[in-house]
Amino acid sequence: MDFTPIAHICSDFPEKFGIPRQSGLVEELSARVVFEPLYRDPSALRGLEGFSHVWLIWEFSQARREGWSPTVRPPRLGGNRRLGVFATRSPFRPNPIGLSCVRLVEVRQDRELGPVLTVAGADLLDGTPIYDIKPYLPYADCRPEAVGGFAARPKGADLEVECPPELLEAVPADKRAGLLAVLAQDPRPQYQDDPDRVYGMAFAGVEVKFRVAGDALIVTEIV
Repeated sequence: MDFTPIAHICSDFPEKFGIPRQSGLVEELSARVVFEPLYRDPSALRGLEGFSHVWLIWEFSQARREGWSPTVRPPRLGGNRRLGVFATRSPFRPNPIGLSCVRLVEVRQDRELGPVLTVAGADLLDGTPIYDIKPYLPYADCRPEAVGGFAARPKGADLEVECPPELLEAVPADKRAGLLAVLAQDPRPQYQDDPDRVYGMAFAGVEVKFRVAGDALIVTEIV
């Protein structure tokens, strides 16, 4: 089968580091779904505005590799234990396909780009190709009784973010809430816990540097 991207995402993450580990964890994040020229027919989206959430089916475009491994080391388990690739959400899969549930904020018509979707809570790298969009159906897609295996809960509690106001001024005003929410999720690899290490994260056109000590994330520089 030949698959052709129908759209791509425009997000605030030019690099993998810092992207939320699952969709919907950071509702403050805003992104746009921009359709490829062949699929900019507004009639293809007729009726979509009646749904609050949609599924995005996309490609781990930065995780392409030859061959595949039947087992992977989930960072959630410290990278010390191997599990079956189909028991994880690892990007390194036989077919590198991702699935994200996002909130549909707006369907609008752009003069140059045609129909554009604004979504909240996306966990995608900027430029990620999207292969399909489907409406989220609460009666079919929501399973409150589901069991989450080794990832039944999000990683720990939110960190307390300490960011001097003068540093935050370097971030576009409409992006500040999203940045603080991403930082509160602890962007570090889950197996790292060095209080003296300074990490760097690209977000919305700035470079954010921070360190983590205990339950506090301290922003040290934004350029």
